[in-house]
Amino acid sequence: MIIHPIPPLYDENSKVLILGSFPSVKSREAQFFYGHPQNRFWKVMAAVFHERVPDTVSEKRDFLLRNHVALWDVIHSCEIVGSSDSSIKNVVPNDLSIILDAAHIERVFVNGKTAEKYYKKYIEKSLGIKAFCLPSTSPANAAWNLDRLIEAWKVIHEI
Repeated sequence: MIIHPIPPLYDENSKVLILGSFPSVKSREAQFFYGHPQNRFWKVMAAVFHERVPDTVSEKRDFLLRNHVALWDVIHSCEIVGSSDSSIKNVVPNDLSIILDAAHIERVFVNGKTAEKYYKKYIEKSLGIKAFCLPSTSPANAAWNLDRLIEAWKVIHEI
């Protein structure tokens, strides 16, 4: 079992919650979300909010909080081989009330089908909040190029 090593990022002004499934090996090493250089999350978010792509963890934190975005993952712990979502088993979900009790979340988004699967299975019913599934920014999602991802992800900025 691997336990999620990254705390949630949010503050009392967060309005949008974006949830991934579980951090990749690169993200776990970097101790921050979307740490794999080929993951397009930061490029997509920068384009959606018309800002430059943040580089450092500090810049990424500031970027998210400035834009009222909370970030975490659906899974607290699981068995996983490397970064392979398809290998995930024995899932224990994160307790999202930590964020929801402190912030004014208006919408919940999940980054990709794996996050959606586990959100629906473990969290949606107890929270009573439906999550909107966005196409994964993972490099494994080759069917979606950067321009298509940006277009799809613009919905998070429409709140």
